[in-house]
This record gives sequence, C-alpha cells and structure tokens, in this order.
Amino acid sequence: MKRNHMKKSIIMALALIMMLSLAACTGSKNNDNKPTSTPSDSTPAPSGETALNPEIPGWQLDTSPVELSWFVGASWYPHAWGETLASKYVTEKTGVKIKIEVPSGEANEQITLAMTSGKLPDLITMGSWENAVKKLWEGDFVFPLNELADQYDPYFFKVAGDGTLKWYRQDNGNTYGVPNDSFSPNLMHETGMTAANQTFLVRKDLYEEMGKPDMSTPEGFLNTLQLLKDQYSQYKGQPMSPFFAQGNVPYGMTEYLQNLLAVPHEKDGNVYDRITDPDYVAWLKTFRTAYERGLINVDFLVDSDTQVDEKTNNARYFMMVREWNGMAAVNPLLAASANPDSYYIAVDGPQNSKGEKAKLFPGNMDGWMVTMISKTTKNPERAIRFLTYLASEEGQRDLFLGKEGETWDMADGKPQLKPEMVDLVSNDIEKLEKEYGIMDTYWMVRNPVIINQWRPEKTPVLKQMEDFANAQADIDSGIYKGLDPQGDSDAAVAWARISQNWEEVMPELITAKDEAAFDKVFEGFLSRRDNYGFDKVMEFRQAELSARKAKMAE
Repeated sequence: MKRNHMKKSIIMALALIMMLSLAACTGSKNNDNKPTSTPSDSTPAPSGETALNPEIPGWQLDTSPVELSWFVGASWYPHAWGETLASKYVTEKTGVKIKIEVPSGEANEQITLAMTSGKLPDLITMGSWENAVKKLWEGDFVFPLNELADQYDPYFFKVAGDGTLKWYRQDNGNTYGVPNDSFSPNLMHETGMTAANQTFLVRKDLYEEMGKPDMSTPEGFLNTLQLLKDQYSQYKGQPMSPFFAQGNVPYGMTEYLQNLLAVPHEKDGNVYDRITDPDYVAWLKTFRTAYERGLINVDFLVDSDTQVDEKTNNARYFMMVREWNGMAAVNPLLAASANPDSYYIAVDGPQNSKGEKAKLFPGNMDGWMVTMISKTTKNPERAIRFLTYLASEEGQRDLFLGKEGETWDMADGKPQLKPEMVDLVSNDIEKLEKEYGIMDTYWMVRNPVIINQWRPEKTPVLKQMEDFANAQADIDSGIYKGLDPQGDSDAAVAWARISQNWEEVMPELITAKDEAAFDKVFEGFLSRRDNYGFDKVMEFRQAELSARKAKMAE
C-alpha cells in the first residue's frame, strides 16, 4: 500500500517488495478484482509527521496537495469542486482537492460495475438504502473506518460520535460508513428538530380560489380534481398537471402515501404488510377512478426529471406528494414572480378511513446517505483525515458557512452569515451554490445537529411547509425506515424482484378499466410476490427491527 512521504531506505524497499510478492501470490488464488489493501499497524507514520494525538485533528499533520475522487450517488447532483469559494477554501486549508463524480444512470449499477472492474473512487457516498452499500461492506471493498481511525486519525472517534458508530456497526464489530442527516429520537424530542420533510403540497392561489377544499377523503379528493379540470385546466396557456408524486412508484406512491395515511409499520410486535392495508388499497383505487374520469394522467409516473423541473418552476402542478425541502429554491422565486401567490403550501392530504393525521417519517439514525472509503484508494490516511475534518465542527462550519470575513462574521460570539448571503438564500439559491458553495451545496457529510444552529431564519414561504411537516412527524417511527433487505442474500434478491414487479404493476393498477380489473392485477402481484420469496423478506424485516430495537436500548 502506498504511503505519502515514506522513508526511502533499502530495508523498507526490500520489505515492501516481499509484501507485494506475498500479496500477488495470495491474489492469484482469489478474485483478482477484490481489493487487498489493508491498514497495517507496523507501517510507520509518513516522515515529518509527529505522533498521532487523539485530541488533535489528523489533517493538520499533512496539508500537502493531494487529489481524491469522490463518487456522489445522485445523478442529479450538479455541483463541482474547486469552482466555489467554500471548496477552494477547504482545499487551501487541508491540501485536499476533490474530483466529484456522479452516475450517468443508476448509482447502484455504476458502483457495482466499478466493484467488478476493481476501479472504485477514493470516497463513495451512496443512499443508505442502496443495494450496493451492503455489497461494498460485505465484499470487503471499503475500509472499516474504525481501523483507519485507529491507525491514522484517532480524532475521528471524537467527531463521529459513539451513536453513529454503534448504529452502523456490523456483526464483525466494524463500521464502514458515516451518515449525513442522522437524527436520534432522543435528539428530536429534546430539540424539536424532527427533520421531517414529507408534505402534501398544493398551489396556494388555486387552492384558496377553490375555497380550500377538503382532500383528505377519496370523495373530496376526486371532487377537487374535477373542479380543477372544469375551471383551472390551463395556466399561462399551458395545461395544468393535476398531480405529482415524488419518486413515483417506489417512493411517492408507496411508502410516502402510506405515511400520509398513517398506515402502521407493525401490529402486536410484528412487522405489518403495509402494501395490503385496506386504506392504502382504497386510495390506490381512488387514483384509478381519477384516471378513469380523466382527472389525472400518467405523467406523474413517466415524467423525466427535466419535465418535473419545468412544470415545478412554472407552477404547473396543482397538488404534489413531495418533500418540502425540494421546493426551497422554487417557492421563493414563485413568491417573487408576477403571480406572487402561485407558490406551494402544505395542507392535509389523503387520510385513512379514521381521519387520522399523517405519520410522517422523521429523521433517523440511518440518515440519508453514507460516505465510505474504498480499499483501492492510494491515500487512505488522507482520506480518513479529510473525512474526519468534514465531520468535525470546524469542517462543518467551513463547508456550510464558507470563509470568515467573506461570507460570514462573528456576531455576539456566534457565526452569522453576512446579510447579502442571507438575501441569496431567499432570492437566488442557485448563485449562492454556484459561486459560494455554502449552506447545503456539499451535503455529503452534513450534520444537522451542528449546522442548524447557523441557519438563518427561513422565509415564510418555506417555514410554513417545514412547520407543517414537523407537526405531523412521527418521531419514533424513524426506526422503521430502511427495513428492507439489501445485498445478495436470498431475501434481498427476493425483495429486488418484488420491488421491480411492483413498479411495473402500479401503472396497470392506475389505468385498470374498472375495479374488477384492478383487483385481478393486484391479486396477481400478491401471488407473484409469494413465489418470489416474500416470506423471506418479512423474516428479514422482523429480525432487522428486533436488532434495531436492541441497539436503541443499549
């Protein structure tokens, strides 16, 4: 394994040759593409460095220039490194230059291909729910962060937090990833910050002109759509799109809609099969009726990201099952447009037959995405030290606020964004991100517990949505998020097949000619689901839930 600044003695060179020869012999008996790089306690620290001190950040030991590649598993991520004030400042400070890579298609597919080829980026950020994450861990493609920290930067343990390390600790005792946006239930109860972002949104002006109709029941939902069709079918010469569901089938029309309906996650201690819940099925039939009557079309299931952005930016959706923070840039612009009431507000959406309020996912210990260090990196010591820096309060401040004196100042002992930066947050978030790169531009290791203390007060058009989501957050339900099996196990393969089939079946349900046809398609899906191995999926979910409850009780 290559080390920066390694002493160039003959003895070390011979030792290195012997190590490589042994590794080559071993590798010939195994998969040639499998990384073999591991940290070694016997490897001396790079020359010129002082002994490691758990009280001192390791990045300070070496700030020489180094480039690390960073895969961000989101095809829509638009930002580069080195073009913004914040990224330039971090590179000048730490010596680390980042080359950001994003997938051209599915992140899972691209990383799986990279595993096969043995050419992985240095840093990898993936959704905590993605199949590839488990494959990276179980296939020995990424370093245990605790082992890297022991060898190169024990300060990591101070900033990663025991809670995160414990939550992501695997059966072998190792932790392979650091999450962003991770919240514990205790923290949410104490601070009132729930991190809930699921909302049911409507366009304010149209909703109010309609007399604020009740859309919580199937009848009210259909009546509202009929009114929209009869009186508000066009906007600025373009047809209105009645409905949008974020992430369409696997998210908006499944898990998200189930949360709006307060469908339980477990009953009597057993994991509940939410997809067969009577209220959920009744609402799917409501959407079928809406389609039959010509009140909705299937664009919400087939629109590309570009089409969604175009419709959102021009206020052409009426109602949306959508995370409110996805409207952070659009809502202020709509509120400042020629039609200032065309922005979106959160209201009560579909409810269950009991009329119960939504039970929305809050933040949870899983967080959103996890960041890992691949074993193919040539600079494991710089990678773990940079990750530690980013996770620390200093790193969080540098990326979130930027450089003191340029984007923020100290006021009353607390960092505060300059007024012109706050103005950009409200009125030109795109400029804020592209020129300055602060706030949520580089969110890969974002810790809300640290950065939320520096956030400026949200504008009313954003705060209304956030407050509504917080009020309907089910704080203790975060433990249920991501219970599905991932990886290559029999349960994971079964779940992958079931999920894919569900995405194919949903459009058939919505477009079924009548309720009898709906029932036939749905029953066919349930039969195939059993054949795929749904019993294994439920067993995994139950075991995972029990394990999570045990971790929370520690």
